[in-house]
Parts: sequence; structure tokens; C-alpha cells
Amino acid sequence: MSAPRQLDKLRILTGNANPRLAADIAQHLGLSLSAMTVSQFSDQEIWVKIEESVRGTDCFVIQPTCPPTSDTLMELLIIVDALKRASARRIVAVIPYYGYARQEKKIKPREPITAKLVADLITVAGANRLLAVDLHTQSIQGFFNMPVDHLPAGPLLADYFLSRGLADSNTVVVSPDVGGVAAALAFAERLKAQLAIIAKRRPAANQAETIEVIGDLEGQRAIMIDDMIDTAGSIAAGAQALVARGAAEVYACATHAVLSGNAVQRINESPLREVILTDTIPLPPEKQSPKIHVLSVAPMLAEAICRVHDDASVSAMFAQPYEDDRK
Repeated sequence: MSAPRQLDKLRILTGNANPRLAADIAQHLGLSLSAMTVSQFSDQEIWVKIEESVRGTDCFVIQPTCPPTSDTLMELLIIVDALKRASARRIVAVIPYYGYARQEKKIKPREPITAKLVADLITVAGANRLLAVDLHTQSIQGFFNMPVDHLPAGPLLADYFLSRGLADSNTVVVSPDVGGVAAALAFAERLKAQLAIIAKRRPAANQAETIEVIGDLEGQRAIMIDDMIDTAGSIAAGAQALVARGAAEVYACATHAVLSGNAVQRINESPLREVILTDTIPLPPEKQSPKIHVLSVAPMLAEAICRVHDDASVSAMFAQPYEDDRK
């Protein structure tokens, strides 16, 4: 990764959502996190104070809106507002995980579109640009009247399987639903693997029922890919369905480790060999498992930040692998 031209004009800030990821990004850039206080008043209102000058600088706020989602989102908005009032030249909201994204359209009458509401809030707060990793749907980019750099974690996940020798003619990439076919196809092409699809329906939120598995799984290594794992009900049921269809072994990978409720227990009790996730959302000790392996998106985000700061192409970084300079 090439260093930015003007480090003195680059600031990396973070709230309480994922400070470890922010510190890793800053380390890759050869910087320290900018001094900032994020606390609460006695009534739990969020209080922010920028402890150093940011006048005329490019400020990148690393803040996934992960659980507690409303608190981390409000922190982001207040930090952006503080930077705007402190005369930052450009404010980039770096949101590795974009919360409230699953309601990106109306399915039934009288439902909100929370993904658009959050986009409006970030815009009004004063952000000039958005950096995100694997939005729940590509269409969310259209909710912003500002540049959006949408970074895919698929190459990072695929390279892990390639490095482990888990990609060959006996590997089948499985889309967990019809909506994920495009992402699964790109993943399969990178692994030079076949494609299968799980057809399912959702009778209610956080509930999924497998209807049919489309594709040949007999004696194959199956790799399920999704953008997030929330309750893990879908991947656990999917793994059982794939084994029932003859899969020799089943892996799963996803970008965002929401892992709510009994998700880790479901993973541990499932036939899954391994679940590969990234650190867009922090994984506390109680959510860790021998079956779960976490990859870091810090090198990718550091490279993207460097390119945005230098007004260079972000899409070009995926033409060749970015390197972890700490290796």
C-alpha cells in the first residue's frame, strides 16, 4: 500500500462501535487515532468533543452502525456534526457495517424504509462521502446524494479458501437464497467452482424455511456465502439441507458477524466445518467459537482511505490484491 501524500491533512477518528478496527486501520496508514472524547451525560445523551484541530483536514470516521445500533448510529451523526462545525475540509463516514439496511424497500403497507432514513440522517449531519463494505443491497448506494465507495469483502473471503486449498473441482459455492445469486456467482468464478442455490421463504423476520436445493452436491465441498449472519438460523438449516443432499463437508462465510441471540450455539451444533467472518463488527469473547475464523478488513479499508485522500481510483484497488504491509 502506498502512503498518502499529505499525512498532516489526514485524520482517523472513531466512536465506540469498533475501536480495534479503527486502530488497525490507523496502524496500516502509519497514523495514530485522532484524540476525541465520546461519552454520555447522566441521562444517556451522547457527548462528543474533538480534542485536536481538524480545520482543513480530511476526516475519516470509522464507525460501523452495529449493535447497539441506535447508539452507534447516533455517535456517528454527532461526531460528523462536530467535525463539520470544526471546519473539517472533507468528512468521510467509513461504515464497515451499515445498520438498518434490511428495510431498504416497502414490502407491506405502512412499513418504513429505514435504509433511506439513515442515509438522509448521515447526509444532513454533514458527511461528504461514504465508504461501506458489502451493503445489504446495492440499491442503498442510490439513497445517498454524495459519492459512495462500496467495497466488496468477497475477494478477501475467497482468497482465504484459495490459501487453504479448499477451492477445486469438488467445490460448490452455495447462494443462501435467490437474491444472493449474483454475489455467489462472482465468488464461484474466483474459486473456479460450481454454483448451487438454496430456495427458501421467510414467514417472518429472522425466520427462514428451506424449500429446495438447486444443484448437484453429492460428494462435494459446499461453501455457503452471505452478506451477514444474524441468528444463524438460515446457515444452520442450510448446512443440514446440504448434508442431506450429499455434501461431504460444509463451510460458510459472510462479511458481517451480527450473531444475535443463540447464533453461536446454532453454529456450534450445526454440521458446519468452519465459518469465516470479517471484523466489520467486533466479535466479543462470548461470541467466539473454535468454528469461527475472523479475517480483517483493515488493510482493504486503509488502502481505500489512502486512495480517497489522494483523489485516486478506489475501484482500481481490486484489479490487483492489496497487501497487508505488516506481514
